[in-house]
Amino acid sequence: MLRNAKSLEGYELHARDGAIGKVKDVYFDDAHWQVRYLVVSAGSWLTERDVLIAAAALTARDWDKGALTVDLTKEQVRNCPAVATDRPVSRQQELELHKFYGWPYYWTAPMLGIGFGPIFGDASASTGVDVATPVEVKSDPNLRSAHATRGYRIEATDGSIGHVEDFLVDDESWRVPYLLVDTRNWWPGNGVIVSSREILNMDWANSVVNLSLTRDAIKSSPEFDGAQPFTKDYTDRLDTHYNRAGAMARDGLEATAARAKQTSPPPAAGI
Repeated sequence: MLRNAKSLEGYELHARDGAIGKVKDVYFDDAHWQVRYLVVSAGSWLTERDVLIAAAALTARDWDKGALTVDLTKEQVRNCPAVATDRPVSRQQELELHKFYGWPYYWTAPMLGIGFGPIFGDASASTGVDVATPVEVKSDPNLRSAHATRGYRIEATDGSIGHVEDFLVDDESWRVPYLLVDTRNWWPGNGVIVSSREILNMDWANSVVNLSLTRDAIKSSPEFDGAQPFTKDYTDRLDTHYNRAGAMARDGLEATAARAKQTSPPPAAGI
């Protein structure tokens, strides 16, 4: 089922021996569009600091009661490496967290983009990933805060369509297949759902999301009704629309590139 990322805020996270705190944000990976961590406000029992818990490490989810469970103890959480959640999370910080908890490294094969469940003790036996083996830590982890990204301007190939209102999260796989876009300044009275597959890039310096689609392609997407649940029929229609629109956009880009190549002047002699 799809859920608004914002709706997760306030969910209570439980360890084996009691409540840890409440979810205040999620960090997603904009290279694979996957929620990687929950940012949990631990409250007074942990000197008011936030902690990161891997979304894929959750062992139980009671959506009706707003409760999530992870196979940890409060003492483990108390002793975990500190991460300043008001600044970008580095790969080195992730490495320290994963080593401490025995979580496999999602940025290495074969764990990229999938969950892993509870794996404490001999993590390598459970996952095939040796958590004691040094891994490359220089790469950008591509982690972004959903809270900080709301409000980013969204640009189609031919103009602005609005801004990011929220992210839609699959509550089983933790994928982020769609963005919810507030289009009031462009298309009054309507919001649209945009497939994350059609995002060309995230311009973090300028707070802009660039899409591969035209405004018309987005405007002709299946109508969004925020009062209705995200049924499989609706998401199937979304996928069909964006698969077709995305293929047309890619064909157009390839045709433009081919024409540019044909009309480009030949290299000067001797080069």
